[in-house]
Amino acid sequence: MTVLEIFRLTAGEFSSVPDDTIQQWAELTAPLVSHRRFGKLYEQAVALLTAHRMKLSGQYDAKGEGAASSGIGSIADTLRISGYSEGSTSVSFNNAAANTESGSDLGLTAYGVQYSNLRGMVIIPIKCSGEVQ
Repeated sequence: MTVLEIFRLTAGEFSSVPDDTIQQWAELTAPLVSHRRFGKLYEQAVALLTAHRMKLSGQYDAKGEGAASSGIGSIADTLRISGYSEGSTSVSFNNAAANTESGSDLGLTAYGVQYSNLRGMVIIPIKCSGEVQ
């Protein structure tokens, strides 16, 4: 299956987004995924990470349409705020969600979680005991 076919199968919420737009997002995402590491799961990894990045971008709402017209910001924007009060105006920020280092943003969407799980199946991390001799 191609990246586009896998994307269409797994990310139904973007059904109204044109193929050309998805292809462009996939082209931007492909360099972030190692073909050598993922092997036969490469296309699936690119499709999942593409869907994750599109979801975080906030350009598409739940119907896959432009979110800008609906007034809804991106998931990344809304999850960075952990509290809001109107009287006397108080806003709290969620530092854990704002930290996007080392792939921590993958937990912000279902596609990112699936990509992370797939990555965990094919990439074995090197663990150090911390002891130096």
